[in-house]
Amino acid sequence: MTGIFGRRSILGTGLAAAALPRRSFAQQKPIRIGVLTDMAGAYAANTGPGSVAGAQLAIDDFAKSHPGIKVELVSADLQLKPDVALGIAARWYDNEGVDLITDVPLSSAAFAIGDLAKNKDKAAIFTGGASAEITGSKCGPNHLHWCYDTWSMPHGVVDATVKEGGDTWFFITADYAFGHSLQKDAASFVTAAGGKVLGQALAPFPGTTDFSSFIVQAKSSGAKVLGMANGGADTVNCIKQASEFGLIQGGMKVAGMLMLLQDIHGIGLQAAQGVVLTEPFYWNLNDGTRAFATRYEKLRPGNMPNSVHAGQYSAVLHYLKAVAAVGADKAKASGLAVIDKMKAMPTEDPLFGKGMVRADGRKIHDMHLFQVKSPAESKKPWDYYTHKRVVPINEAFRPINQGNCPLIKA
Repeated sequence: MTGIFGRRSILGTGLAAAALPRRSFAQQKPIRIGVLTDMAGAYAANTGPGSVAGAQLAIDDFAKSHPGIKVELVSADLQLKPDVALGIAARWYDNEGVDLITDVPLSSAAFAIGDLAKNKDKAAIFTGGASAEITGSKCGPNHLHWCYDTWSMPHGVVDATVKEGGDTWFFITADYAFGHSLQKDAASFVTAAGGKVLGQALAPFPGTTDFSSFIVQAKSSGAKVLGMANGGADTVNCIKQASEFGLIQGGMKVAGMLMLLQDIHGIGLQAAQGVVLTEPFYWNLNDGTRAFATRYEKLRPGNMPNSVHAGQYSAVLHYLKAVAAVGADKAKASGLAVIDKMKAMPTEDPLFGKGMVRADGRKIHDMHLFQVKSPAESKKPWDYYTHKRVVPINEAFRPINQGNCPLIKA
């Protein structure tokens, strides 16, 4: 397990707790939060150490107002392998006193950990995993889905692209649960808007770095839009190679179905300019997001936070507020009790604004449609987005009655 300050980062209220009677301190069991993330793979830039930093900042802020509740943070690399992720999660829950698991940027692993949390009455909040099925057919009473999903991210992008004339699509899709879910949702928006899907190419995941054969298929399809139903380094490599093959220069639009700030950083503005994408958070959106970015950069010099990193802050802070509301002992005894309290409490923070956690576990809030700037438009490092419009909370996520969540009665 690796925290950003060493093997284990223990945060909370050591000095304040030291002032308490010895017996009270000895009896206190810390709330333990485990960030299960990708430290070195395709999603490391979008999650990884940045997710740990986001969680830490939330714990720091919570400690200021609740010095009597001790919180510990641990982290581990899931290696983008479902069996590895599930093994770590089981060990954390069973043997290491972890109460909440967060991040999990692998949808298949999130499905399994959601079931595990239910069986052991622990809690899980998925910020990195993206499949909308996490709160659809795979919903459960002990887990939540924060930030975004494969419905909310492509929704605004597809609508805007089709309205601008991009009515024929070809998808390059990561060949696992996340990619299939992302393409399925995006394709449904294309057809609903009057467009057509002309084809797809399934790219093995993980391990694909050469997308040239898939890009050739996209070019020969005659589609006006290349939809990226993948994420992280796969999206970066796809767009770079699409630019090298002349697709973008030839007039083919590129739509990022699930792209984050670090993806644009990896691609570079020269190749990425004009790409349309949706995110719930952008570091330079308002005073609140800029203040968070300043704090984040102190932990990760030269980096700006993306939606997952901000989502870690938002999710962990709301979780800890719920812990305080139900009491630390009850929170240790029952993850369900904390999750239920999180659903009962409205959400509000300077990063995502006002929102709520629905009965299916989906956390909802406004989303934002952005367009990537040209190099000439960017005025400083990480100044990558032009804000196009707000996608309001009531439009941003799949309606609760369309998700087939077993928790929702017809």
